[in-house]
Amino acid sequence: MKQDPAKATKARALVASLLIIESVVIALLGVWLIILSLTADSVEILPLLGVLIFIVLGSGGLYAAAAGYRKGKYFGRAPALLANLIAIGVSKYQFAGGLYVVAIPLFILAVVTVVSVLRAIPDRLPTS
Repeated sequence: MKQDPAKATKARALVASLLIIESVVIALLGVWLIILSLTADSVEILPLLGVLIFIVLGSGGLYAAAAGYRKGKYFGRAPALLANLIAIGVSKYQFAGGLYVVAIPLFILAVVTVVSVLRAIPDRLPTS
């Protein structure tokens, strides 16, 4: 069965948009954590470095995956899928903790992204 190129392009664009949204959310979360660290009574350098690494790897990785999807490449498929499966697990713990304001949007965004990533897989990968 042959996949329609227009549908494939639309599916990749949707995945890329969702990944960019996630990337921005992670970056904003990281900036918020940095501000909290800097305004605290004492500043610990190692946790602050951990937050910076979290921002660079998390947000940057999702942005790189989104850029790959936009260009028609599929190298970001596995990281995008893995990150969102982890986000579904994180939302489970947020539900258990009663943090529904964060858990519900996170769960919805992660599930929609997982489904979109899986739907954007072509029937047949191009050969070189």
